[in-house]
Amino acid sequence: MADGCRCQAQDQVDFSAVDRIIAEHGAGAGSLIPVLQLTQEAYGYLPAAVIERIAASLAVPATTVYGVATFYAQFRLRPMGKHTIRACHGTACHVAGADKITEAFERELGIKEGETTPDRMFTLESVACLGCCSLAPVAMIGEETYGRLSGDKVAAILRDIRKAESNDGK
Repeated sequence: MADGCRCQAQDQVDFSAVDRIIAEHGAGAGSLIPVLQLTQEAYGYLPAAVIERIAASLAVPATTVYGVATFYAQFRLRPMGKHTIRACHGTACHVAGADKITEAFERELGIKEGETTPDRMFTLESVACLGCCSLAPVAMIGEETYGRLSGDKVAAILRDIRKAESNDGK
């Protein structure tokens, strides 16, 4: 996380980053979106305690802050994994078995679509189309595209990513 923010439990949040961001952008509703963008960049998502702090500091109702944060797709109210998996469910991928690919990711990761693994390594999302129809079924993990997927390929890809992550830590 940027700025060294430490968001352990929802109750224990280091507010130094959000306080600095608000101080730089000033109070008032006009600062809300840039404050939310920079705050999410600092924390990786928008923790509930931080949203409350933003509302109080900008003198806007918390419901307004939540309304903006939930209206725009760019904002996240839950932590994201280091690797975001985007499983395509466009027409070509659907016909080629996108549901089975998403199920393979869910099975291998132990999470459902829209969730993040407890170790915050992976977040699984379904998307309408990745524009790689000739590779169907396809998924992206970060900026890497994986095509002509099968359940076995999903398992191998995740195994390779985990292995690379464990080697980075050594």
